[in-house]
Amino acid sequence: MTLRVKVKERLGRKFDDEIRFFKGWMSNTRAVGSIIPTSSITARRMASVVEPSSGRPVLELGPGTGVITKAILQTGLAPDRLVSVEYSTDFYNHLVERFHGVNFINGDAFDLDATLGALADTTFDCIISAVPLLNFPMHRRVALIEDLLSRVPAGRPVVQISYGPLSPVVAMPDRYRISHLDFVVRNIPPAQLWTYSRPH
Repeated sequence: MTLRVKVKERLGRKFDDEIRFFKGWMSNTRAVGSIIPTSSITARRMASVVEPSSGRPVLELGPGTGVITKAILQTGLAPDRLVSVEYSTDFYNHLVERFHGVNFINGDAFDLDATLGALADTTFDCIISAVPLLNFPMHRRVALIEDLLSRVPAGRPVVQISYGPLSPVVAMPDRYRISHLDFVVRNIPPAQLWTYSRPH
């Protein structure tokens, strides 16, 4: 296969992903945070917190077209140690076809006990979330972050992408710590990355 053909195929897949993402956004603007998929640069930064050597699985929320999923797998994490929850059935079906071996679940991140089923009591290495928190009221955002933190060891992060200037979840120092991971300009729109953790 020539370089030109490879580039053409890669650009074709990228365009297909963007069309699929835009259709998903049009059909449910509340469940999709942006009209364009996360950039690969942003995805790699989010996945940088994964520790494949921990032996624990990773939980991903809102994989969309799979840009972040791909970055997580590129850390060396085995596909069967990635659990990924996608609300959109269309995205879910696309992801199952694209990433073999990953444990995709078509369900609601805000009801993880039911969504995870037999995996509900699993302790994850970290959680990487692209759930569009700004589309939900603050009490639901806080409840989600606290639920996620109960599923990772103390000190391990929940990574959240957001498109506002401030953390999408209010500070509650007695319950969790907030850290600013990065501001990625090379994302449309520019993305803020936050981590949440419980003290040791």
